[in-house]
Amino acid sequence: MFVVTLTFADKSRAGELMEGHKAWIQRGFEQGYFLMVGSLQPNRGGGIIAHGASLEKLEGFVAEDPFVAEGVVTAEILEITPARFDDRLEFLAA
Repeated sequence: MFVVTLTFADKSRAGELMEGHKAWIQRGFEQGYFLMVGSLQPNRGGGIIAHGASLEKLEGFVAEDPFVAEGVVTAEILEITPARFDDRLEFLAA
């Protein structure tokens, strides 16, 4: 399980790259990598909860985000080894 943070570095090109970024997010869901995406507050960037990919595969996928590739955001991937779950999250144990 991973937490990915995308922290703004240079917002000046965010508008022109937004459609590509949204398409990348959609691919993340379609490929089964993303469980949740959302904004980091206050207006710091975005956060993603990911599962179902190796660290190497996720690193490669994150590098494909137009925001990352063009320096709009910097990405950090934190790997979590779950030790205890609420029953609603048991699927993460697989």
